[in-house]
Amino acid sequence: MRKNKLQEEINDAYRLMIIDDDEGIIDSVSTLLRRMGYVIDGYMNPVEGLEQMRNEHYDLLVLDYFMLPMHGDEVVENIRSFDKELYILLLTGYKDLAPPIETIKMLDIQAYCEKSERLDQLLLLVESGIKSISQMRTIKKFRDGLNSILGAVPKIYQLQPIGSILEEILLRILPLLNSQDAFILVDNLAEVASAEKSIFRGIGTFNVDVQNFMKMLDPKLMEAIGTARTQPEIILMKDGVILPLINEMRKAIGVIYVSSRDVEEGIELLEIYAGQAASSINNAFLHSLVNVKNEELSRTYAQLKTRYMDTIEALRLAVDAKDVYTRGHSDRVAYFSTLIGKSYHLSETELETLRIGGVFHDIGKIGTADDILLKTDKLDKADFEEIKRHPMKGALILSAVSMFSDVVPIVRHHHERIDGKGYPDGLKGENIPLPARIIAVADAFDAMTSDRQYRLRLPLEEAIDQLRTGAGAQFDKGVVSSFLELIKQEDVIENINQHLSETSIQIP
Repeated sequence: MRKNKLQEEINDAYRLMIIDDDEGIIDSVSTLLRRMGYVIDGYMNPVEGLEQMRNEHYDLLVLDYFMLPMHGDEVVENIRSFDKELYILLLTGYKDLAPPIETIKMLDIQAYCEKSERLDQLLLLVESGIKSISQMRTIKKFRDGLNSILGAVPKIYQLQPIGSILEEILLRILPLLNSQDAFILVDNLAEVASAEKSIFRGIGTFNVDVQNFMKMLDPKLMEAIGTARTQPEIILMKDGVILPLINEMRKAIGVIYVSSRDVEEGIELLEIYAGQAASSINNAFLHSLVNVKNEELSRTYAQLKTRYMDTIEALRLAVDAKDVYTRGHSDRVAYFSTLIGKSYHLSETELETLRIGGVFHDIGKIGTADDILLKTDKLDKADFEEIKRHPMKGALILSAVSMFSDVVPIVRHHHERIDGKGYPDGLKGENIPLPARIIAVADAFDAMTSDRQYRLRLPLEEAIDQLRTGAGAQFDKGVVSSFLELIKQEDVIENINQHLSETSIQIP
């Protein structure tokens, strides 16, 4: 049923006309084609049909040959004077009096059919004609698209402000997708000496300031942007497409999002255009050809970073808010992880990255259904498989912009196990990043020592025993050892007790 509806929507994109002096033929053919989803108009008078064609666009014409006041060949001659592309299917009930092949070729008539009580042959020819028209549309779209790309190249390579380059890239891609709304989110590669920075430009509904732009990014779109950047691949969504911008080093330096439902036939064109766009952006940044003040770029980046952090924080709090039993969990994991990180003498930058990883380690649960997160009995296999997706989803959400590039692997791998039996990638031993190994211990400890809907918290000694038991299989032995040494220290015990007061967890 859904397939038929989809086919009708496709057929609706084509407009047909039938001209025949037999009203019965018009009625039967029109009825049948309308049932298939086609838009079709019928005329008994060829003069009236011609006039309509001069005023409206049609894709295919079913035309009777013997009519008054003019035959079909005369109708075709008139049509070809103003429409060279119309697909014409000639229909006749007089086989012996049909026009010769030379006439059919000369008038560029694409198909010929004899009238019959059964309309099977006619319908097959109509379907064949529609396929030909579709192919011609695709060829025309490619031709026009390539011309547009060729026309865009000189413009997007000109020495001009980065904002102008980005806007020009968006303006040139919109006609390829019959769209008016798009945005580009790109790394500032001029910052390669330090941390990469991200800036954006929007057009149409996305032509807004940073604050309002961030409000338009829902978790699903953020995850899709992350997927496009990390795979990298074009991501087709229900109402748009995301194009990764890949530089010569095969690194994703950003994405373009265009709102459109008219995408699939032009994927190859989009890949070509995205490559040109990435090259021009890369060239502008790396060769300092950006006619814009550094302070302006830094200010734009700072705003984007602040608003994106706000967005991620809101998502994180939304995850916590789903379950009163896990409220504050990510803050505590961040706290424990930072304590462990200090024992490893991590730098201030590394500790901050670790802290952020702890805060956002469960951000991927924003897309997990409440009935799974809040389940009071044991998860079935399907539920557990869905839960296992949250590290990858979280990593993709954070991958949308480059500012979280150091945090992404922490979030993705915090459920890996030392023995390789974890998820999502089954990493083993030291192949798991150290910050992820640290968060795995902190996460497990807080989970064990907190009340959950499906069980009460474990006594402290039992939680410690489980960490020891899991060391070397589930957890990193060194991390477990460091954490257990930490909670023996009196000042650390006092700090942990104070930090855990909201869950009434006390260390004796």
